[in-house]
Amino acid sequence: MKPVRIRRREAPQHVADALPAALHPVLRRILAARGIACAEDLEHRLAWLLPPTALGGVERAGELLEEALLRTAPIIIVGDFDADGATGTAVAVRGLRLLGARDVDYGVPNRFVHGYGLGPLLVEELVARHPGLVGRGLLITVDNGVAAHAGVAAAKAHGLGVIVTDHHLPGQTLPAADAMINPNLEADAFPSKALAGVGVMFYLLLALRARLRERGWFGERGIAEPDLSCLLDLVALGTVADLVPLDRNNRILVEAGLKRIRAGRACAGIVALLECAKRDPARAVASDLGFAVAPRINAAGRLEDIRLGIECLISDDAQRARSLAQALSAINSERRELQSDMVERAEAVVHSWVAARGVENLPVGVVLFDPEWHHGVVGLVASKLKEILNRPVIACAPAAEGSDEIKASGRSIAGFHLRDALAEVEARAPGLLLRFGGHAMAAGMTLLRCDLERFVVAFDEVARARICEADLDAVLLTDGELSSSELSLELAQQLRFAGPWGQAFPEPLFDGLFDIESTRTMGESHRRLNLRCAQSTRSVEAVQFNVDLAQVLPRTIRAVYQLEVNDWNDRQQLRLLLRHVEPA
Repeated sequence: MKPVRIRRREAPQHVADALPAALHPVLRRILAARGIACAEDLEHRLAWLLPPTALGGVERAGELLEEALLRTAPIIIVGDFDADGATGTAVAVRGLRLLGARDVDYGVPNRFVHGYGLGPLLVEELVARHPGLVGRGLLITVDNGVAAHAGVAAAKAHGLGVIVTDHHLPGQTLPAADAMINPNLEADAFPSKALAGVGVMFYLLLALRARLRERGWFGERGIAEPDLSCLLDLVALGTVADLVPLDRNNRILVEAGLKRIRAGRACAGIVALLECAKRDPARAVASDLGFAVAPRINAAGRLEDIRLGIECLISDDAQRARSLAQALSAINSERRELQSDMVERAEAVVHSWVAARGVENLPVGVVLFDPEWHHGVVGLVASKLKEILNRPVIACAPAAEGSDEIKASGRSIAGFHLRDALAEVEARAPGLLLRFGGHAMAAGMTLLRCDLERFVVAFDEVARARICEADLDAVLLTDGELSSSELSLELAQQLRFAGPWGQAFPEPLFDGLFDIESTRTMGESHRRLNLRCAQSTRSVEAVQFNVDLAQVLPRTIRAVYQLEVNDWNDRQQLRLLLRHVEPA
């Protein structure tokens, strides 16, 4: 609600100068500001991946998987109902089959029936569906399980082996799994704590392949040792979708997956989803995965059944994948309409707060509940309001019609660790939260409806104690100003593929002064502009998406923008994508 402050990143000039001269000087400055210190940091070769042996738990998990393969035991992958869980499940199923597993299937919780992760009800359903599991089968979780005490116990009661692969932060105790792989366990020495769930699963497959190679598995069976890089398009999608930090290891994984997609070697499902979103696979970048493909998969888990997304990703039939992608796109359209209505209602509540109390009296930790909201979409509402208010937001909805429970999802701001904050709420008021878990920037929780008012107060108290006033200022970090000569198609082309850009390695933003020469509308809420650079006669085209077209813009503006390559009719042109506009 406060004015946005525009601040420029600092880039050490000596570091920028040390980067390859073939890079545009502006790009060298951008990379230096993101911690790239030498040419080696820019190399995204798979040979530079952190070794699988460095990840705790892979040796024991490999033993269990090798033994299961030797006796052809049934293996069930238990995923999660988001894009990370869906891609991780697809990677596990595809990868184990490539390695020679003969009996691999998957099960995944339904958000509305089972709740999150591996639980006793899901275990009972899996055992009923696969009677051969009892006493000899193996369950492998993907992107869940670190808190599944009851689910693991239920599986063990049926004589199943359990391998947990997860990346969520652990609680005070761990479930009694036979093996657990999670880089965020306290004792784990893996150098990157940023692996997504799909990345953890991919690492397990790499370790298993090495183990099988060593024992002569492939030669004994007369099968070729599989090239697991064929799974990297899925690893890239899940990593980008889950908004984990793109540290160097994750950038290597994502870039390798994007190269497969651009080279026409992606799985049928990803190709179909890109085409449904009208994105060209040959020009795919991380933002295409994050903003076009991932929402279509996530929508299935939010509103219906994530198995639609998983089936799309494991299908090798282009026609079937296309049909499933179209169904996912239709669900995503429904999700967008539902989200728009929920956000509108939430914004109305916030505006009434501000009108009645003033912006200075808003809660620091915001909690909103609406009995008509859909709990599968509350995380998106929290995300949108967090952007508007620049403070942590938790959005809540009934767990089901007539239920005494509330499902909630939160999104946080930089410097406020949401999962740790919820742990503090629980420590102050034991039992207030029935369940909770997540990361620094996003978390989910369940509580009783009768406890909602206590939670509203408790969360705001923790937020006030942990967040200082300056942290509530809305800040836009940019990479500085570009001269009129630097506003070039050449630079935009270099920036497009210089990433991959994403969480903790943000896409470049620039700021500068422009005179508006003309504007015209595009569709119902978009604007096209012709801008003239201040102190120059240079004109450039720009666009604004999802804006209030009734707003009258001043003649001279300060804009924060991305340099964009506009592909149109087989031609490429420079365009500015305006992210923020204010009077000069």
